[in-house]
Amino acid sequence: MTKQSQPAGFHPIRRDRLLQEAEHDTYKTKGKLPEPTVCPGCGAVFHAGRWQWLDQPKDAHRTNCPACHRVHDRFPAGYVSLAGDFLAAHETEILQLIRHHETREKAEHPLQRIMAIEKTEHGTLVTTTDIHLARGIGDAVHHAYQGELEFHYNPEQSLLRVNWSR
Repeated sequence: MTKQSQPAGFHPIRRDRLLQEAEHDTYKTKGKLPEPTVCPGCGAVFHAGRWQWLDQPKDAHRTNCPACHRVHDRFPAGYVSLAGDFLAAHETEILQLIRHHETREKAEHPLQRIMAIEKTEHGTLVTTTDIHLARGIGDAVHHAYQGELEFHYNPEQSLLRVNWSR
């Protein structure tokens, strides 16, 4: 086909375009795990294609789940920074809300866990094993106490930084 015989609006496919590299995530399972598989660290069971809280079968395979792998390596996927005068005055209530949110999420999603809650010079830092939990914690604190909420997502590292202040 020449340029003149192409229909209007037709764009030929370019073969010289840049292709995106495959995403590399050390903490994602490379292939399907044999079923059932039990995590020796937390007791979660890989069944029906996902990690769940189930009774542990006696003859199950054993491997660490991605959350235990992150905890072992001390490599969080989510950071939630809390700061401000309001935090200092209501720290106990806010931390209780955060722990309650984690308990609810972890009951349904075993890979969503808080790794650490640390005091910093600017406030409190909560690290999580999952970006969705970090986002949920930020949303829960913002919903309960208002304030300023920011999200900074780094897709190359599958990392989320959440900043809340009031």
